Amino acid sequence: MLADSDTRWKWGALTARRLAPHARLDGLLLRGRATPTRRQLAEVGVRAESLREVTAAEFVRGTDRERYDVVVLACVGGTVQAMLHGLARSWGTSPRRPVVVTGYVGVVYEKLADGLLLRHGADVVLANSPQDAARFREVYEGVGAPADSVTEWALPFLSEEARQGGSSTEQRPFTVVFAAQPSVPQSRTDRAYLLGRAVRHARLHPAREVLIKLRSRPGEHTTHIEELPYQKLATRLAGGLPSNCRLVYGHMGDVLDRTDLLVTVSSTAALEALHRGVPTAVLTDLGIREALGNHHFLGSGCLVSWDRLDVGEIPGADADWVACQGVAAVGPYAHGTVHDAARRRVAGLVERTALPPLAPYYTPETAPGYLPGVLARHGLDPGGRPLPGAVRDQGEPGTLRRAVREAARGAYRHGVQRVAPVIRRLGEL
Repeated sequence: MLADSDTRWKWGALTARRLAPHARLDGLLLRGRATPTRRQLAEVGVRAESLREVTAAEFVRGTDRERYDVVVLACVGGTVQAMLHGLARSWGTSPRRPVVVTGYVGVVYEKLADGLLLRHGADVVLANSPQDAARFREVYEGVGAPADSVTEWALPFLSEEARQGGSSTEQRPFTVVFAAQPSVPQSRTDRAYLLGRAVRHARLHPAREVLIKLRSRPGEHTTHIEELPYQKLATRLAGGLPSNCRLVYGHMGDVLDRTDLLVTVSSTAALEALHRGVPTAVLTDLGIREALGNHHFLGSGCLVSWDRLDVGEIPGADADWVACQGVAAVGPYAHGTVHDAARRRVAGLVERTALPPLAPYYTPETAPGYLPGVLARHGLDPGGRPLPGAVRDQGEPGTLRRAVREAARGAYRHGVQRVAPVIRRLGEL
């Protein structure tokens, strides 16, 4: 399984375990600015039998078609497309090759056509809900591409057995969790506003506990680099955080076990909360906008403002909407049987004595002005071959290489979080 960030490791590792519970899992982390730390990987709770970092070119060259039965690509669309072309070139027309699986980590609320066409060519494209499955097939059929790879599924962490938030007999205060996101919203003003409203809610309700759930600790890498981490904003609050409000980390499932109300802008945590039956509030304070992703929750019954939460309102999710989104804790989604169709499909493909060569929709003929750039960003030429120098010298000292890589990541993060905001502010003078 190849993953390029902490959230995609979570999706990919759990997907691999759902598809083949008893199989060996080899974890590969795509080397880059978002490569997760050991702590972030441990949070997921899924152990791989082996784990190492690779570049895209190394993955393409090193993925032996005889070694694996299934390859899960848990990456952004451009990376998936590059890997599909690289693997197609590496494996050639040999009938014996692994089954390639990909999909989405959560809500698909933007770049639907772009992201889907970049994933076309995988043997199985997992759709997280009945609605997504229909939309995915419509996109593929709309460009004349085969759509039989689309397979209905559910986010793999939704079917885990979970205590329902707020149902425990444990004596504890009513708990409100604000699930923060690294890049939504982006501006300092908006992020400070959301943090301020969570703090205000805590002060208005001293009998409640307000937890601000953060994705990463300072210095860790996530799918999106945070220019304005909430930890930094919290240190600048007048009066600091009240005693009943604090920052928390860790596995989202563990946090939801003690949650009575989940508040977010558009985090995938909302889907996990809804699946568990936890009341969920999707904030409208900054508008209902595609850029925020909260437009995805139109019709859900969850859209609400902090003002309404402050006066005690608890949103109730619309049952039909929840079912359509594949997060209803009823029927096949209650105990994971929704995963059976994908399991059977993958197992059937593995058992075949011959599979056709990988055939993505994008080729040098269908997208001559787009595809070469996608491949080049991942160290591949227009034919899917690793560019000269893209595969590292295996004799290079490992300790030195790791030190240089960590220094480069630190410099990049410092530039994003410290230098870039200063330059922007100077430009506004």
